[in-house]
Amino acid sequence: MPEMAAHLLMFVVFLLMGEWFSMIINLPLAVWNINKVVNSRQFYDATEVFRTLPKHKRENFVKVAFYLLCFFYYLYSMIMTLVNESTDDIRTGSAY
Repeated sequence: MPEMAAHLLMFVVFLLMGEWFSMIINLPLAVWNINKVVNSRQFYDATEVFRTLPKHKRENFVKVAFYLLCFFYYLYSMIMTLVNESTDDIRTGSAY
């Protein structure tokens, strides 16, 4: 549940800040998490965990790959923003 809450918070922040591309990238995982909560599948059943382990393992590998790709996209966006700000400051003469 904390992962779902953190992801939903990030999704709402993207929505409020107008980061449409980032929000659209995060939309499938947000819908997946909401679907799991609505269908009461957000917790693992201790009696069936070993029978359903391959499914949970695959789901977690997909999530890790998704978060890794998002990390590099956010890192690239941050670097591009910093580079553009510094070139704008140099052009206007207000660089420190």
